[in-house]
Amino acid sequence: MEVIDIGRTPIGERGGMVSEIEFLSITYSDSTKDAPQSLVVKFPTTNEINRQIAEDFGVYHREVRSYPEIVPRSPSSSPKVYLADIEDKSNFVIILEDLSQYRLGDQVIGATIEETSLGIDELAKLHGSFWGQVQNRNYDWLPRFSNSQNALNMVEGAKASWDPTVEKFDQYLPSKFLKVKDRFFSTLPILQGRLDSGPITIIHGDFRLDNLFFGQRPEQHPIVFADWGVPLRGRGMVDVAYLMSQSTQTKVRRTHEHDLIARYVAKINDQGISGYSIEEAWEDYRHSVLYLWAFASMVAGSMDAGNERSAAWITEMVKRNIAAIDDLNCIDLL
Repeated sequence: MEVIDIGRTPIGERGGMVSEIEFLSITYSDSTKDAPQSLVVKFPTTNEINRQIAEDFGVYHREVRSYPEIVPRSPSSSPKVYLADIEDKSNFVIILEDLSQYRLGDQVIGATIEETSLGIDELAKLHGSFWGQVQNRNYDWLPRFSNSQNALNMVEGAKASWDPTVEKFDQYLPSKFLKVKDRFFSTLPILQGRLDSGPITIIHGDFRLDNLFFGQRPEQHPIVFADWGVPLRGRGMVDVAYLMSQSTQTKVRRTHEHDLIARYVAKINDQGISGYSIEEAWEDYRHSVLYLWAFASMVAGSMDAGNERSAAWITEMVKRNIAAIDDLNCIDLL
């Protein structure tokens, strides 16, 4: 049996901002039920602005290494990878399982309580698998949350992005937050240090709704997540806060956030991990929500959205993150 034809179809507006993504339709010389009929391929974006940001943060290198070195060591569900290779900082290719039979989350609409709960459960599986076990040299390629080039790039990127973000989204930004600009930036390294103190695990780093796929049939996983471009070593609550403060519908978050934090701690405890209380998790959550404005503003102010849909989810990300900062009195943490 041989591959005799490969059709390529761009995914379009639901594709990534730092990568091009296409469907591959495979035609074989003989009929087969065992070989995949379709796959997904990722390769570098042609957008020079976004590609440079990806190179600065080592996005392509981290994703290529994550699939063989992180994904198999956790019971959390990511797509099957057929090929992941890179020649330099940005000349990469990844070929993945086609998840089009799953329902893709929609970050513009926002995550429901059911979708958020599934995400929390999956994050607990990921974090629990590496809880307190990422200090050795096997993980030196993963940046630390603080005192790393990645951490410095986040601070500098957020500083450069503040004014463009305010110019684009000033209608959503309360004046009391704009007034603490200098205090926010002086506090960022301190926040990074807190979120880099034990217990340390592997953080996915981009656990947002547009990267989550939801099973529609009994034989499918309830949830599968993709896009391993920005994993880090730090406190797992960063991922939880990222999902809840930037993807979850604001009304849902306000109604259920205490229960969702308790759910995460319970799921961590179910894996035999003790010593992480709900009270500590809640404070980690507040500090993470505040810190994540650095990420939100950098995406909103520096990256090229490229199309109307990307612009729409970025707008919702900004609105939700600012609302969470306000609801949780995060300014008091500065």
